[in-house]
Amino acid sequence: MKIILDAMGGDNAPGSVVRGALDAARAFEDITVVLVGREEAVKQELAGQAYDQSRIEIVPADEVIGMCDSPAAAIRKKKDSSMVVGMNLLSRGEGEIFISAGNTGALVTGGTLIVRRIDGVKRPAIATQLPTRTGSVLLVDAGANADCKPSYLAQFGVMGSVYMQKVMDVGEPKVGLVNIGGEEEKGSMLTQAAYGLMKESPVKFVGNAEGRDLLSGNFDVIVCDGFTGNIILKFLEGTAGVIMGTLKESILKSAMSKVGALFMKSAFRDLKKKFDYTEYGGALLLGLRGGVMKAHGSSDAKAIASAVKMARKFIVGGVVTAIGESIERAGDFGEEEEAQ
Repeated sequence: MKIILDAMGGDNAPGSVVRGALDAARAFEDITVVLVGREEAVKQELAGQAYDQSRIEIVPADEVIGMCDSPAAAIRKKKDSSMVVGMNLLSRGEGEIFISAGNTGALVTGGTLIVRRIDGVKRPAIATQLPTRTGSVLLVDAGANADCKPSYLAQFGVMGSVYMQKVMDVGEPKVGLVNIGGEEEKGSMLTQAAYGLMKESPVKFVGNAEGRDLLSGNFDVIVCDGFTGNIILKFLEGTAGVIMGTLKESILKSAMSKVGALFMKSAFRDLKKKFDYTEYGGALLLGLRGGVMKAHGSSDAKAIASAVKMARKFIVGGVVTAIGESIERAGDFGEEEEAQ
């Protein structure tokens, strides 16, 4: 299995990307990692490291797409950027998945224009795992499509269900539609129309998911437009930070609370791990002809290694092929199929 990494993407590149790639390659002997980026910078990070040189490749790319670059303009103009070169490798079949911690907008744009959509997929969607009381839930879409049609949401449900089956080993994923109430007639015109389509789709649709139930563990996949999904994602990230920070301040207020915290140390460690993004790898851009994964912009080596681990499961599960087959069986949900 060949996994392509954007060595220049993210706040801590190329150091953390290279170290994470090496850690993953040591952990999994059946993968080869392709590092795409400025050759001298990558070689400098590799210098002095012990690794199997037959399973670490370097593909030169002199340009870098920055976090502040316009996504469409960057993809068009920076042809020798690590992101564009990496996705071109993927589109030519010289790897099964491409991972970047760089510019999200550019990654979505490049994925759509370079890697291209699976036949029948109307829009690719960002799928990211969120921690729940009992495990995790897959949020689709987390920001790729601010404006959606009902058929997009129905397809998101199909793609998310396939992902949970193939990558997370969930036999029959329970799919919910993010809404403001549990009743079928609740919500906007978009969610009401999407509800009807999802009820007839080939997934285990269990109805609407209200905000208070998103992390309940009652759903395996929650579907929404990218505008709503990105707000949910950023809100939860902020909330987790506030909770952990407030908890730490409260513990440090008195000697008694500090002593009590010692007895709760393992519980606090488990809580922190549950909300630690480095444990989850990255967010997949589902619906493309190759795997494309977005790692967190501030990813350290551990987060990159986790992303590679998740990418390996994505490849082993044959997710791209399975999504294509599922979308073909589901049909276009009553709307004209759009140009690829």
